[in-house]
Amino acid sequence: MPRITSLNILLEAEGKDYLSELYGRVIENVQRALVSGPIKNMDLSGDPVSGTVEAKRFVNATSKAYGTARTAGKGDAVKAKPVTVAIDTDKEIVQALEQKDGRLYGVDGVLDRRSANHILRMAAELDNAFFAAAAGSATTLNLSAYKTIAEELEAIIQECETTQNDFVDGVPRSMMHLVLSPKYYGKIRNDLDKATNNANVDTGAEEFNVWHGVRSYSCVHLPVGCNYLLLVEGAVAQPVMADQYVAEKIPLSNAYGVELFYHYGTKVVTPDLIFKPGVFTKAAAYEAGTQYYTESNGVYTAVEITTFAAGTDYYIMS
Repeated sequence: MPRITSLNILLEAEGKDYLSELYGRVIENVQRALVSGPIKNMDLSGDPVSGTVEAKRFVNATSKAYGTARTAGKGDAVKAKPVTVAIDTDKEIVQALEQKDGRLYGVDGVLDRRSANHILRMAAELDNAFFAAAAGSATTLNLSAYKTIAEELEAIIQECETTQNDFVDGVPRSMMHLVLSPKYYGKIRNDLDKATNNANVDTGAEEFNVWHGVRSYSCVHLPVGCNYLLLVEGAVAQPVMADQYVAEKIPLSNAYGVELFYHYGTKVVTPDLIFKPGVFTKAAAYEAGTQYYTESNGVYTAVEITTFAAGTDYYIMS
């Protein structure tokens, strides 16, 4: 008996899928857990329906000599820096399924399975946008002089911890989040496993949750070339509006559409509280205004030059 060709379920590379015969169980879609959720800035004002919301950073108060306000007849004004976040990215995920296919495909709850996958894919896109914005605004640090992952990460944590400006007077580690690529997360995991003073570490556990007082995550949604990010909770705002999920019959057909429409915006609120390690690449030609580095035994040192010296390799940090 020939196999029945489906009406609307396509294989990735071979064209039409086939129905009626079921070869084993369907493999569920696999996706790593998302990590941007607990880091996002939720202190937003305004109505997302209007198209924008706003986050505010308030300047630290400054003490003055007793009697200053009485002499001036007023206190200091409260200063704030508003950051407007536009909900300017509109997306949809729409798939159609013929009722015949649903009956013959041999898989229970096809529509439920697809709708669950759509939500996961939306969340993954939000994660990608979140960390791309964070990496694009991060302060890039030259950490090449540190020879161990423990030294390197402690250095970047202290850089954040000692930040001081009009808005910040030091940052507690409890507010920091360290988001690492699987490769760098593995380096910490190996460091913990091998250290003789870590006999209480469960080497069989995937997560160690906190490293040197900072919450740590393995993430597959960092931008290409970014090994890890250190950022403070609330550093990036990402308001999202998602329409109610629907599975509805397509007019004048015996097919159903599974539809997800969502809208979001991503904006960095505290660029001074996001840090990443520098990545060095060899420079091809000299360009005025660019900071160059020379390398020796894996350590990159900044140099001031007006032209490339013959026989010397120069690098730029990104």
